[in-house]
Amino acid sequence: MNQGADLGVGRGGHRGPAQRDIPDADHRGQAGGGGFRFALVVSKYHDFVTDRLQASALAALAAAGVRPDDITVVRVPGAFEIPIAARHAAQSGRHDAIVCLGCLIRGATPHFEYIASAVSHGLAHAAGATGVPMTFGVLTTNSVEEALERAVEGPSNKGREAAAAAIEMASIVAQLARSSTARSGARIEKKRSTPPRA
Repeated sequence: MNQGADLGVGRGGHRGPAQRDIPDADHRGQAGGGGFRFALVVSKYHDFVTDRLQASALAALAAAGVRPDDITVVRVPGAFEIPIAARHAAQSGRHDAIVCLGCLIRGATPHFEYIASAVSHGLAHAAGATGVPMTFGVLTTNSVEEALERAVEGPSNKGREAAAAAIEMASIVAQLARSSTARSGARIEKKRSTPPRA
């Protein structure tokens, strides 16, 4: 696992595992993550919660067959900084999906709403702009107790859920990319084999 690794341009090409051919109308993500590469962007704010989210996300990736060398962890100051780090990680070309983990706890001012909105919109925009899936494991809770409930060990841990979603989306995007490439190749071959009109 690469802790705080350089997000520069890395290896080219797609590394996703070989998968059986499926109809274009039925693309389904797989639970296995071997062969894919992931970045975890984790907020250090409220680390008594986000450390637990990160631990469960890493455990989920390992259980799915993802190698430690195919995981990069990027720690950022707070939730507000997650989208820009996630976007740079995606643009590096080194990751098939980004797992975004943070914790926002409602206070007495509107600050909570502003940050929550900025993070969700920022991640949606970054994913759309880069084409790299980004999963939302940022807790938006009313209290510390609610946050801790969502960070307990087990299947209900939101870090684990975000990692599982990232694995599935990496698989789906890889399938769609292969399908698009196959269709393009078929169109080119058909054009080459079609005799010119007299």
